[in-house]
Amino acid sequence: MAQEEREARVRSALSGLVQQFIRRLPGEDDDTFDERQENAYELGSSILESRTAPAVVADLNHAGDLIKKKLIKNNPPDKALKFSNLYSRLLIQPVLNQKWAILYLLYQLADSDEPEPPLSDQSRQLSSALREDRRLLEGVRAGSSLRNGPRREEKVYDEAFAPQGLRNLPVRDGNQRGPREAEAAATKNIPDQGKSQPPKTLMLAENYVEISPSETTLLRDLPFTLQGLTSTTLAFPSTSVLKLPNSLPPPIISILHTLAEPSLLYRGLTEFVASTEGGLLGQSLRAAVAGELRSYLGLVATLEGQIRRALSSLDENEPRGGIGKAGVTLKRCVVWTREATMGLRLLSLIAEESKNRRGGQLISLIHGFSSSHGDPLVGAFAERLLTHVTRPFYDMLRQWIYDGELSDPYHEFFVSEQDPNAVNTAEDGRSRGGASSVWEDKYKLDDDMIPSIITEDFAQKVFLIGKSLNFIRHGCGDSLWVEEYSKAASKELRYGDTETLETWIDEAYKTTMARLIHLMADKFQLFEHLKALKNYILLGQGDFIALLMESLSANLDRPAGAQYRHTLTAQLEHAIRGSNAQYDSPEVLRRLDARMLQLSHGDIGWDCFTLEYKIDAPVDVVVTEWGNRQYLKVFNFLWRIKRVEFVLSTTWRKCMTGARGVLQGVDASVGETWKSTRGVVAEMIHFIGQLQYYILFEVIESSWDELQTAIHKEGCTLDDIIRSHTDYLNAITHKGLLGAKKRGHSDDAPSTFMMQLGDLLRIMLAYRDAVDGLYSWNVAEFTRRQEASIRVNSRMDMSDDEVLPTPATTRRGPKHLAHDSLSSTPVPGAIPGLRSAGGEDELLPTLQERLKALGGQFRAKLSALLGDLAYQPDVDMRFLGVVMNFNDFYQPVRRRTGTKVPPKEKAR
Repeated sequence: MAQEEREARVRSALSGLVQQFIRRLPGEDDDTFDERQENAYELGSSILESRTAPAVVADLNHAGDLIKKKLIKNNPPDKALKFSNLYSRLLIQPVLNQKWAILYLLYQLADSDEPEPPLSDQSRQLSSALREDRRLLEGVRAGSSLRNGPRREEKVYDEAFAPQGLRNLPVRDGNQRGPREAEAAATKNIPDQGKSQPPKTLMLAENYVEISPSETTLLRDLPFTLQGLTSTTLAFPSTSVLKLPNSLPPPIISILHTLAEPSLLYRGLTEFVASTEGGLLGQSLRAAVAGELRSYLGLVATLEGQIRRALSSLDENEPRGGIGKAGVTLKRCVVWTREATMGLRLLSLIAEESKNRRGGQLISLIHGFSSSHGDPLVGAFAERLLTHVTRPFYDMLRQWIYDGELSDPYHEFFVSEQDPNAVNTAEDGRSRGGASSVWEDKYKLDDDMIPSIITEDFAQKVFLIGKSLNFIRHGCGDSLWVEEYSKAASKELRYGDTETLETWIDEAYKTTMARLIHLMADKFQLFEHLKALKNYILLGQGDFIALLMESLSANLDRPAGAQYRHTLTAQLEHAIRGSNAQYDSPEVLRRLDARMLQLSHGDIGWDCFTLEYKIDAPVDVVVTEWGNRQYLKVFNFLWRIKRVEFVLSTTWRKCMTGARGVLQGVDASVGETWKSTRGVVAEMIHFIGQLQYYILFEVIESSWDELQTAIHKEGCTLDDIIRSHTDYLNAITHKGLLGAKKRGHSDDAPSTFMMQLGDLLRIMLAYRDAVDGLYSWNVAEFTRRQEASIRVNSRMDMSDDEVLPTPATTRRGPKHLAHDSLSSTPVPGAIPGLRSAGGEDELLPTLQERLKALGGQFRAKLSALLGDLAYQPDVDMRFLGVVMNFNDFYQPVRRRTGTKVPPKEKAR
């Protein structure tokens, strides 16, 4: 009854499979479709009734080897070691009878992508026999017979490949055998496995030749050799040499050569692990290599157990002592140690390459095998090594980004600390000090030590985080916040979780930068100091500068040696109280000071006076010593321009007021001289006004707006502020004609705009002195005329009192009397007497020639300046030349060619 139910279930399942896989073809009729399904059902039934033998033969040792090989390939060696222990326990279990079936089922369930290897030589024999029987069986079912000739074969071929499929099952001939008969005939050809040895074993036994030392002796000594220890048959004369017996045949020598490789590699790696060279990452690499060597020793221990078990079960009556049947041979030892040899080979390569590398370079070396090697086994092995090797690196990284402290005793981190006693000099030759050295020079980013597991942008962020924390702690004096931040945000970092690490770094970067900018802006008032530098050093506070210059003008006209600090300080206080500067912060006004620069022979107060704004830590990170020198350079230049503007304005007022007083009634030649002089002074005032406007507004104000935009943008760091401030000073000095070079000239040539402007300013001051001389001459002339007029009037009064009135004197009058007196007795102070005085007559022509020469020099220098400005690449500098010569009054001249610039080219 049970047998009938089972057969019914089989028929039902087979019918369902036939209906599922046999589909109706396009254009096929019902009879043909039903016939194809019936044929397929009959074929499936015949296959199920064939009762063929299994395609594999039970080989317990081979199944265990396959599983162990798969574990070594896809897992660490400890997995294979664990399986070896479980396999040994399975072998001694007396209850389980189908041990091979259990192992083979587990191996098939492992979902291996590799093709199944045959389990034994008997399996290959049986499979070939079964394939032959299947071919015979197919021939029987197809009705093929050698006696029917090629015509029958062509018919069968055509029917098999017909579009409609096989119409009818082939009919068996009388001489053909059925499936059961063919199967019985096939199994007769298979040797009895239980009664005789496999053909391969028999063939090896018949051709076996005794060797000395024997294979059993070599197997007994093999575990010692694999551990790098000298044995009876295999000795190590030196660290890198293994001596093999000379009596062994070449095949055995070849196998021993293969087994000697892991032995020698193990000895070399043992010496590498025992060395104490290298830093923390080097010792971490040695610890990781030591761990891999322990796994290798576990494999050797397992192999030794297998060898001892096999040697204890040898049968001397069997061929080769029964070692082939025992399951452990030298060849199998080669197979078992192949994966371990590859690992030792990779470890030896890493150990050799790591001798000249340290820190991040060592991590990059191992990571190269993980990311660039084509073998996935090598990549997985390198990843496992990186997990252990990078632990000291991530510990240093954690202390750097959460504490701001560099714990790197062996200089392995990509951030290095500079020697505090060394003199730090920048590329441009300027030295740094104070907080600027703490920020700029205390730590450096070493690009060669950045490991390949992180990017350069990531390393730059890490560098800024640690440097900012260190600066907050030591430069800003806010160590309490750093400690609280470290306790709240500190996390354990490890290799492998890159996305989480990047997220933590971004959070630390934002928090640290925000705190640093807050301290610099609010606690140390960085932005207020920058504004004060612009107002006082760059002359942005106009009323303060005007009042200061007016109060100091008389004092600064004296020699520089006659200037006293208390006088300058008093005038500075007077200018502050008399202008809007009095409303600035006391912290800002406290830093403002007036002093004299280094004196030289012949200098006056104007040449040596300067204002100073004192900057201390930590603001001097932004306003460095170089920045202070740049501010001083700009102030001195603007102060000279202001001085020229001040003296020209004074001279112009003097001329305008004198035209209604002492300059009235002058000779025609003197009047022409004054007319031309006023014209030249107006030209100079126009030039100095346009130059001031350009520097103060087109250069300083526009650069200041760019600076404000840069330092107040979101996500701005202290490095961004320093860089923006440096660009701000460079733009002022370059566009402000302080550092720009004339096009077509080398840096060493005296061709800078600064020198040209200096010449123009000196010419204007000399012209002012000449104008003052001419004005003094006119004042003296006016005084002489007044004195002469007074004397004439007094003599006329005396004559009128002494001479009696007669008709003659009455007719001639007082003028005739004065004429007689002047002609008979010359008066030095009278006007006619001036013409006779030779020194006074020579002074006027000298002044006229001096004024004319200085005016010509001014126009020539200005034309050369305009010619150079016309060919500047900067638009604002070209526009300055256009504004100075808006009506084409001057003809710009190019100094290099000596030709005039056409108006169109000048405008362009």
